[in-house]
Amino acid sequence: MTTVLAPVAGTVVELGAVPDPVFSEGLVGPGTAVEPVREPGRAVAPIAGRIAKLYPHAFVVVGDDGRGVLVHLGVDTVQLKGEGFELLASEGDRVSAGQPVLAWNPAEVEAGGRSPVCPVVALDAEPAAVTTLAEGSVRAGDELFRWI
Repeated sequence: MTTVLAPVAGTVVELGAVPDPVFSEGLVGPGTAVEPVREPGRAVAPIAGRIAKLYPHAFVVVGDDGRGVLVHLGVDTVQLKGEGFELLASEGDRVSAGQPVLAWNPAEVEAGGRSPVCPVVALDAEPAAVTTLAEGSVRAGDELFRWI
């Protein structure tokens, strides 16, 4: 079992509420999302492991068990080409759960006409393998869901 932490502070929402079918239809895997607070903050690693992929707007951490968790900061934020995001780690780094990976400002993402909602996805997992633990408000590093 893997406990996945909230990467950002905000309000937990269903993955189905994310305004992008790749996430809302579970095409990359099940999970949940966080509607972030609208202030500058840091996105933290949802699990301990190695950063397998790192972009200014998204990252994947793969645990020692081979399970990967994707954190995507906002919808269509790839179009920002890194503007407004600051990397605090590097691809290939080993991170502990809750360690800051990048900094960003959800209010700036929203001001640019994009949703700052953050999908958190258990890559290639079966939907029944994910159980949401959190409801309502979460802080970065709080337990978000379990992957059995």
